[in-house]
Amino acid sequence: MQATVHTFDPATTAGSVILDTGKVVPFEADVFGHSGLRHLRVGQRLSIEVSSDPEGPDSQVTRLWIVGIGADEAIH
Repeated sequence: MQATVHTFDPATTAGSVILDTGKVVPFEADVFGHSGLRHLRVGQRLSIEVSSDPEGPDSQVTRLWIVGIGADEAIH
């Protein structure tokens, strides 16, 4: 699934994404740390995985990566 960076704190490396439905879903610093990314900017598109139903009240991002640069995603 894809989402857009909604918030990102470079000091803590935690933030949130906004789904195309408008739902805001948070991510913790360890998720960002495992992404291999160095920085995110508000408005950037990402691919994400979530812990449960993305529209559910307890959903959290469990994995994020840049579209086209994740595992098994070749850039053409």
